[in-house]
Amino acid sequence: MTPPCRRLHALRAPLRPTHVAALIGLTLFLCDIALALPDGAIARLDTGSTQAVAYSPDGRLLAVATSDGVALWDTRTHERAVPLETSAWMTSVAFSPDGATLAGSGSYDSTAKLWDAVAHQEVAALQGHSARILSVAFSPDGATLASGSADTTVRLWDMDTRQEIAALQGHSDWVHSVAYSPDGATLASGSGDRTVKLWDVAARQEIATLQGHSSRVWSVAFSPDGATLASGSEDNTARLWDVAGRREIAALQSHSGWVYAVAFSPDSAILASGSGDRTVRLWDVAGRREIAALRGHEGWVYSVVFSPDGETVASGSVDGTVLLWDTSP
Repeated sequence: MTPPCRRLHALRAPLRPTHVAALIGLTLFLCDIALALPDGAIARLDTGSTQAVAYSPDGRLLAVATSDGVALWDTRTHERAVPLETSAWMTSVAFSPDGATLAGSGSYDSTAKLWDAVAHQEVAALQGHSARILSVAFSPDGATLASGSADTTVRLWDMDTRQEIAALQGHSDWVHSVAYSPDGATLASGSGDRTVKLWDVAARQEIATLQGHSSRVWSVAFSPDGATLASGSEDNTARLWDVAGRREIAALQSHSGWVYAVAFSPDSAILASGSGDRTVRLWDVAGRREIAALRGHEGWVYSVVFSPDGETVASGSVDGTVLLWDTSP
């Protein structure tokens, strides 16, 4: 439906000045209602159907992957800075730790693309998977990129040579999400086979399979302190896992839809989750309890991420928007 603030130009019948003034007043009132931000939100970005969001390390840029491609947004002006890819469906984006490179994936050519985040130019397309790449993540030192694919494998790529260096096999369904531990020694992967797997990066071997979800695992994330792993699933739960003990420590249950995304705050104290129930929920990790439900999206929430300073959560939705939420103390 066309918003009331865009309809004035469509009127054709002549109106008296008093009618015009009244109509303008009513339209502006309805516009204010339509454009009002939900409680707790500080900005709305009209991005298009959003699949993934990622902050640059300095927090000045937000990369947004949509059904139309990838674009960078200025987090201070809330304006789109530059489009990087405008012809492919993208499902994942990740900045290198130094902010110089952006990786993106999801296109049907089964490649992961690399862009120079400063020059805004594509510099490589990584080929090796036999199906769509659904998730990408840089190692903490930026030397390696991990990718998870619908071909059921996780692959590792050398960022100097831009060549594949390992194919990790063990999942029996699509690999929806990959994440490195803060020390870079362990890689986690979440899959449609309902498991989370942990991999020894140096040995390139599986070291654990975490079972507990009753349906597809859409997202995994390590806490910045490395102690906890979070996973989000089609079973409507987010789960917390003790990394050292390789065991489940909590099942967070409040969502009434699939949990597509999980992300930790920089201090590891708060977990954000995004769901098909159109909400973003914040959880006290130590207390294992919900502390906030952020409502404002009109479609599934596919991605959540904290800003580097921890004061903002960005959530991307298929409703065509990214909402920025104030999470400062």
